[in-house]
Amino acid sequence: MRPTASFLQRLSSQTSRPYFRQKCCCPWLSPVPLQPPSRRTLQTTSSISPRIPDFAFAFDIDGVLLRSSNPIPRARSTLLALQRLRIPFILLTNGGGKHEADRVRELSHLLSVHIPPSAFIQSHTPFASLTTTTTPSDPTCTPLAEKTILVTGGDGERCRKVAEAYGFRSVVIPADIITAQPDLWPFTSPQNHAAHARPLPLPIYNPSTSASPPSEKEHLTIHSVFVFNDPRDWALDTQLLLDILLSDRGILGTTAPSTSQDQAQQQQQQPPLYFSNPDLLWSSRHHHPRLGQGAFLASFLGVWAAVAPANRALNYTTIGKPSQSTFSFAETRLLEHRRQQLLDLSPSSSSTKPENRLRKVYMIGDNPSSDILGGNAYVSPNGSEWETVLVRSGVYDEGRMGPPQHTPSVVVEDVWEGVEWALGREGWLGDGVKLEEAKGRVGEEEDDSRRGGEVLSWGPRRGEVKG
Repeated sequence: MRPTASFLQRLSSQTSRPYFRQKCCCPWLSPVPLQPPSRRTLQTTSSISPRIPDFAFAFDIDGVLLRSSNPIPRARSTLLALQRLRIPFILLTNGGGKHEADRVRELSHLLSVHIPPSAFIQSHTPFASLTTTTTPSDPTCTPLAEKTILVTGGDGERCRKVAEAYGFRSVVIPADIITAQPDLWPFTSPQNHAAHARPLPLPIYNPSTSASPPSEKEHLTIHSVFVFNDPRDWALDTQLLLDILLSDRGILGTTAPSTSQDQAQQQQQQPPLYFSNPDLLWSSRHHHPRLGQGAFLASFLGVWAAVAPANRALNYTTIGKPSQSTFSFAETRLLEHRRQQLLDLSPSSSSTKPENRLRKVYMIGDNPSSDILGGNAYVSPNGSEWETVLVRSGVYDEGRMGPPQHTPSVVVEDVWEGVEWALGREGWLGDGVKLEEAKGRVGEEEDDSRRGGEVLSWGPRRGEVKG
């Protein structure tokens, strides 16, 4: 049913109140001061019908909502409009390198939109669930949280602190190792890493100086390797990963036997290796996409193929979009976030009722190889259908890349147009509604958005003519 004009006018004329109340339910989110609202101020939210949507959105961040630290035009307007309509959404990014609470606080500030932590998943968020796992070669079945792991990537020791916040108790980073043994990679100055280094839990085995044979109890042993974020020193990290993965049982400074009959056993004893983001490219301030963690993975695989024994395969796990495990993790979060939102909307509502189940999720992203591929391929165990929307505001450049390798349902200019298209399909704004009354005010409304007001009318961008 086409919504009434009064509904559309209310939606397009009302602006949101400051989104932080005096008593915030998320104490780690410090209040973000907002500019005074424009003349189109919101008096109440009760006039919006409590209609329960059976669809939701998942948004990438870089190239969809932000370009580096700069908000993409109309991204804030889009999120606030969805919040007003009580349509659930999550942010699903292959970025990382900070704890989720820090990143949510930062995003809330940059976008001037309250982002609840329950609606945010970054590339390494699922790593938190691995603290209770054990390694296949460990007869003691000691949880990984109690063992020494190597974490690489990111600035300084931020990723170490994230891993510790997840529950890992013995976390080593490359700065610790290069500071303790500078000759491990002679082309890196230990002074560049000293500020972030900590003493190693055990010394590194050295056949020339160690008094005893290599032992997990007496020498530094890495039981698992996690690439949390894009490595900053590819050469150092490549050398260090090779040393660990080709070692005897993860004991740094040793070399595993290379005879053919030992290869299967050594492959089984290799410390597990996890990558959090397969993206080759990402959208930054530069006018062309930059290499990402996926490029480091491709580089390391090339080095491994050239250095490792011919019959020694590399075991590794990659999460992040487009992996099905990441989309499954995200859907679980989305369902929980939606369930809470339904309870807030109506205490008698239940997301398990047939009429309230999530029917469709629109994945909006800028990368065909992660957002679109992952969304297209995902098969929900909950019966939800995932549909994909590709935006031109990030990595994807049709003129340079040609048609997307993985076909989305639609290609649009930005996130605003993507959500507008989806809402039209769902009948929430009427089929093809452009809101004639919004024409001629778009430039004024965008200025209001920058001043702290908000635009909630769906219509064409300034200078666009839509047939």
